[in-house]
Amino acid sequence: MNTAKDEVKALLDKLPDDCSLEDVQYHLYVAEKIHRGIERAEKEGTISQDEAERKFSKWISK
Repeated sequence: MNTAKDEVKALLDKLPDDCSLEDVQYHLYVAEKIHRGIERAEKEGTISQDEAERKFSKWISK
């Protein structure tokens, strides 16, 4: 498993040299949201695509 420092270094290497501090902050924010989502899915489980579509069908008009 990579350390947080390793992940930040990898992120910085992927961004262009002229990126702003806001760009870096945004990418760190997105990476953290993804990590939390994966952890939550592993802890609480996930649902199938069919189940998701069934749950959200009341908001989808066809």
